[in-house]
Amino acid sequence: MDSTNPADSTPCPRLHKLRVNDTELAWFERNRPRANRPTLLFVHATGYHGRVWDRIAEAFPDLHVLALEQRGHGRSEKRRIDNWQVFGADLAGFVAALGLERVIGIGHSVGGHALVDAAAKSEAFARLILLDPTILEPRAYRSPEPLEFADGVHPVARRKQHFASAEEMAQRLLQKGAYHLFEPRILRDYCEHGLERLADGGYRLLCPPEVEASVYMNARSNGGVHDSVGRIRQPVLILRARLPPPVRAPMDFSSSPTWPALVHRFAHGREIHLADCSHLIPMQMPDKVIAAIREAVECWPHDTR
Repeated sequence: MDSTNPADSTPCPRLHKLRVNDTELAWFERNRPRANRPTLLFVHATGYHGRVWDRIAEAFPDLHVLALEQRGHGRSEKRRIDNWQVFGADLAGFVAALGLERVIGIGHSVGGHALVDAAAKSEAFARLILLDPTILEPRAYRSPEPLEFADGVHPVARRKQHFASAEEMAQRLLQKGAYHLFEPRILRDYCEHGLERLADGGYRLLCPPEVEASVYMNARSNGGVHDSVGRIRQPVLILRARLPPPVRAPMDFSSSPTWPALVHRFAHGREIHLADCSHLIPMQMPDKVIAAIREAVECWPHDTR
């Protein structure tokens, strides 16, 4: 691995791999653990990878920083998802395997959902920062409406996955959905680090479209996440995106899928409502996320007394 990112002079994070729950998980590490200082653990959203956090992680050069790549994503083992419970189980196993302590967990979308399940099982977490964590109202899990498509195939499964270059991928994405809202640096990181080079030329997405589609198809599989919410006693901060319209399309990332009343279900919950932001909070407003993490780091010593 190169010691520097060709896009700038910031040292590249170190890539590691570990088997958890019979699945090989990859993660990136910056800096070394420091006594009496927290570890920041970043967990990405569906279809993304650990390097999408680089812009935010670089703001904390004096802290131990980890960015996990969830199963099926990035450099982790490619496995389809049948139930979102597996993400929390993987995360709890990962934290235990590394013997982590004093963890401030930062999770986006399904990454935030996974953090809630993991923190309910582990005392390693000191605080949680949930970026629009895709936890729906309880009744959505009790009577989930089936996702129906004309030919039975989720549209994400047909996503273009072969590109001549990261630049081609970026230019294509800018014409679609909410990608134009990304900070340019973050879109570049998403593309440059989200592709694998093929032996016969060109590049392919590290997250296969069929795996990404399986996550979306099972978004209402883990009703037990509300039991996890009730067990958490750590301070929790939610950053929630703008309210959705009365009828929200399944793949509409312009608004929040998170239950607005979720914050009140945490014993020590607090919320910042970003009414002018899409669901893609860390890509669109990374400085808001950095500010929230800095506040958590400043408050952390008081949590441990």
